[in-house]
Amino acid sequence: MAEAEKFQGFTPQTVKFFNDLKKHNSKAWFQERKPLYDSEVLAPSRALVTAMGQRLAKIAPLVNADPKVNKSLFRIYRDVRFSKDKSPYKTHMGLWWWEGPGPRMECSGFYFQLDPPKVMLGVGMYCFPKFLLAPYRQAVADDKLGKALERAVKKVSKAGYSVGGLKYKRVPRGFDPEHPRGELLRHDGLWASYEADIPPEFYTADLPAWCLPHFRAMLPLHQWLLELTVREFI
Repeated sequence: MAEAEKFQGFTPQTVKFFNDLKKHNSKAWFQERKPLYDSEVLAPSRALVTAMGQRLAKIAPLVNADPKVNKSLFRIYRDVRFSKDKSPYKTHMGLWWWEGPGPRMECSGFYFQLDPPKVMLGVGMYCFPKFLLAPYRQAVADDKLGKALERAVKKVSKAGYSVGGLKYKRVPRGFDPEHPRGELLRHDGLWASYEADIPPEFYTADLPAWCLPHFRAMLPLHQWLLELTVREFI
């Protein structure tokens, strides 16, 4: 990779751009500052996707790191068709590295988000695709697979990370309401997350090295989900 493309960190202008966007979320304001967005958000994001992908490959060998919009880079444009909020732009930056045999949003993966003054790291699947929900529930109910997930959740939680995805109030029909893993059966996604104030490393080439230990600590959830999705695609 050419020297100019290497990740050297974001700048204070990156953070300022999103803080200002929260105050001036309009097409006219954004279009005027599109060159700033391209240089201070898009370019370093692409470089981070590649740099972080190289590190993630050590713990997730088949990870996808594709520095294109709608691949590892989430679009900044909001889909406002069915929303009461017609603000045209997202006021945060999201990056995604996925691993598995399916399309990017049907796989488990690793997520980085900037939403000033915070950054957030996530691992897993925020929402299961429809075809995976029933196999997930069957795996949770399975004695061997379900206990393996319990161990993964316990390990990640014990390390200090939040585990999310719980949605339903009741255990799904067809399963014992008193099932020992009833809470996991009530999920429609499964993910772990870590939130922190923007660290000094955000502004340096050391950001991937800062992220990796957190991604590694949350890895057990990803590995369990990866096995689940691979089984469904075989």
